[in-house]
Amino acid sequence: MTNRKSKSILVAILLMLAVSWSPAAAPVPRRSPELKFFDAAGREVLLSSFKGKVVVVEFLFVRSQHCMSVAQTINRLNGELGPHGLQAIGVVFGPDGNGAAVSRVAQALQLSYPLGYTTASQVDAFLGRQGNETLNIPQIVVIDRTGMIRAQNGVRYDPDLENEESLRRLLNGLLR
Repeated sequence: MTNRKSKSILVAILLMLAVSWSPAAAPVPRRSPELKFFDAAGREVLLSSFKGKVVVVEFLFVRSQHCMSVAQTINRLNGELGPHGLQAIGVVFGPDGNGAAVSRVAQALQLSYPLGYTTASQVDAFLGRQGNETLNIPQIVVIDRTGMIRAQNGVRYDPDLENEESLRRLLNGLLR
């Protein structure tokens, strides 16, 4: 084999490894990082202010029917399990991440939980998302009473976090 051919094979192998390797999604369970978002009036809200509760965070786009459907599911669960220590939070980001859009959506869906907005970079930092990972929307994160993330869609789509009965079972287990 010629030196040139050997180099070509080596380069091809390295390229295949580079393309097939992707950084691991943020591990679960893990300590929840702080998240700062703003309510419809522009007031800053810190995720840590809900410590001691089981928290479900939905990161969503307001123009996504699927996100709106999941928000309604979370709203039902918040109404049912809120008295037992559940706190749902919705965080809008992307092109409609502003107070006016948040206010319209909260009113239209009659949400019983806080809906706020933040930047895509804040969402990426919170989720531990790397630049080349696909972000599934909506993104659901479940945090226990001690501040540990117990479930997250991540880059690997997990339909159980969008299924009302599956999410209810997970939440009931954490609320006990």
